[in-house]
Amino acid sequence: MLAIPGQPFLDKQRLIGRCVRLRLPCDHARLHAEVSALPELGQDTRGGRIRVHNPASAVFLRGHAPAEGDRPIVDRDVLARLPYAREFIHSIIPAQPMRCLLATLPGGQVILPHTDLPAYFAQTIRIHIPVVTHPQVWVYCDGLSYNMAAGEVWVLNNSTLHAVWNADPALPRTHLICDFLPSDALVALLLDGERELGVDRPEVREHLIAASNASDL
Repeated sequence: MLAIPGQPFLDKQRLIGRCVRLRLPCDHARLHAEVSALPELGQDTRGGRIRVHNPASAVFLRGHAPAEGDRPIVDRDVLARLPYAREFIHSIIPAQPMRCLLATLPGGQVILPHTDLPAYFAQTIRIHIPVVTHPQVWVYCDGLSYNMAAGEVWVLNNSTLHAVWNADPALPRTHLICDFLPSDALVALLLDGERELGVDRPEVREHLIAASNASDL
């Protein structure tokens, strides 16, 4: 599904800006324990994701990668084995979930700068929850860099230029990434969230530029 019929487009620049940290608790220990025990997480599969996402493996919990075509967005079997993740997706976030996945970026790898262009992405709100991370993971969004700590809940404006650099060559990074339809309750959380947390890190920007120049994508 590359567009959601009848769903309005969001002004994400006004609503989100770059990245917003939500004031929403997450039981990180429980989420980490569930995810760490998932055999699929150790498999080197892209889950149907292509191009800039090739460096990361993916396990879809709801729906399928857009590249797999217009397929229904429903819970996958694997989500039943992650009860807290399912609770977070279906109950704790006060909105209708759409696509959800676990994405693991190996040490030293980059998700190249890109903008998510299909209409679906302008109609949904993207949430990132770091499950496995460290201080050298940088999420880049519209010129600024963010270090998202484990268990925090972030909204990312994926309708602007964004990227990821896992700068530690040895340590992986795994995020729970979910798209939601906007709701009054989720928008209220977003408007009450913490902003202006990004920093200008020239070394991150320069590394991403170099990686883009070296890429044949």
